[in-house]
Amino acid sequence: MHEPTNVEELLKLYEEKGGELYGEHVTQLEHGLQCAAFARRDGATDELIAAALVHDVGHLVADRQRNEDFALERDDDDHEALGARILAPIFGPLVAQPVSLHVTAKRWRCTIDPTHVEHLSPTSKATLRAQGGLLTVEECTRFEHHPGFEAALALRSWDDAGKTSNLDAGALRDYETTLTKLADAR
Repeated sequence: MHEPTNVEELLKLYEEKGGELYGEHVTQLEHGLQCAAFARRDGATDELIAAALVHDVGHLVADRQRNEDFALERDDDDHEALGARILAPIFGPLVAQPVSLHVTAKRWRCTIDPTHVEHLSPTSKATLRAQGGLLTVEECTRFEHHPGFEAALALRSWDDAGKTSNLDAGALRDYETTLTKLADAR
C-alpha cells in the first residue's frame, strides 16, 4: 500500500481502508474517530487530537493482518513505528511521537498495574504478547523519564476506550481543517 505523504492522501487512505475490521468490534475508522472524539472531549491539543485520530495508520499501510498466516498473539506489524515514520514528515514530532509510543504505553500500564490487562479488549490482550509483553523495571523507568510519556499515556487511554460499537463520533472530514492546519504549520 502506498504510504501517504500529505493530509489528502492520509484522509483518502482512511476513506479507502478505514472501513475494515482489525480484530475489534469497530472498524479502523470508527476506532480513530472515537479516540479523536475522546481527545477533543478531554481538551487535548490539536496535535494530540490528530495523533488520536490516525495513531493506527501503520496498520492500514502494513496491511499484514489480512494475511492468513498472521496471528495477533504471535506477529507484530510494528504499526506504531511505521505510523510515526509516516506522520512525522506530515505533522512533525508532536503528532508522531505519541503514535510511536502508544504500544509502549500499553506495555507500561500493564506492567505497573497487572489488573489493567483485564480491562484490555481481547485483541489488545493478544497483541500485548506479540508486542513484547510486560516491560522490565529498567524499561519502565526509561519510559517514565521520556519527554513524551504523558502524551503517550493520554493517547493510550483514548485508544483503550475507543472500541465501542455504534458510538457516533463524527466523520473523518470533520478533522480535515485541524489536520491541514497542523501540516501547513510544519
